[in-house]
Amino acid sequence: MNRIDAAFTKKPIFMPYYPLGYPDLETSINVIEALANNGANLVEVGLSFSDPLADGPVIQQATQVALEQGITVKKALEAVTGLRARGVDIPLVLMGYYNPMMAYGLEAFVRDVRAAGADGFIIPDLPAEESGEFEALAGDLPLIRMLAPTTPPERMELLARNARGFIYLVSVTGVTGLRQSLAGGLGELVGRVREHTDVPVCVGFGIGTPEQARDVGRMADGAIVGTACVKTIGESGDPVGAAARFAREFSAAMGG
Repeated sequence: MNRIDAAFTKKPIFMPYYPLGYPDLETSINVIEALANNGANLVEVGLSFSDPLADGPVIQQATQVALEQGITVKKALEAVTGLRARGVDIPLVLMGYYNPMMAYGLEAFVRDVRAAGADGFIIPDLPAEESGEFEALAGDLPLIRMLAPTTPPERMELLARNARGFIYLVSVTGVTGLRQSLAGGLGELVGRVREHTDVPVCVGFGIGTPEQARDVGRMADGAIVGTACVKTIGESGDPVGAAARFAREFSAAMGG
């Protein structure tokens, strides 16, 4: 059983997002380790890009800082290798945009990702219709599909039927960011996706509190928490301690 499948043997799971290189590389590595050691079941590891079209202002600002601090794809993969060497054994899924991967060289990128010990990819700007080359290279490392409330039923069925790893269900239209409440009809949306797949369905975008994560966990197989995680840790004078507390609070709320 691979690490992603193993993570979902106990559901729902807590899945924070954090970008490598923010506020600097060493701190970000320590933050991800703290998240993993304090209840995160899977971490979305952010690869920074200058034009992050799916991200709201908090994550945009964090990834811009990471770029200014000199983060590169190569350094990010070395950091993943370092996290594995430290004993971090939960799934680490790389979340990033396609341009830096192409610039690195797709074959070399997938080879180095595999060697580093990452478990899959989330690439918001790579449509399924154009992903054949990448998926052929990735092999057993899944490209996580993203679905949204605006996804047409026929396309939802096609993407869900062919999904691997888990499905990233965007709860709202727009970019990442905190919301005052969960989107109406979320449970019904999760149900529609589940009609077409046995792959776990995880909800992201707009989950900002442990209580919201708990409510999502009652409908879906996992809660993805990005903006709130980056904001809480980034604003703290003790980022690693803040990461540990953040993970404990969200994990506890979700029954971890």
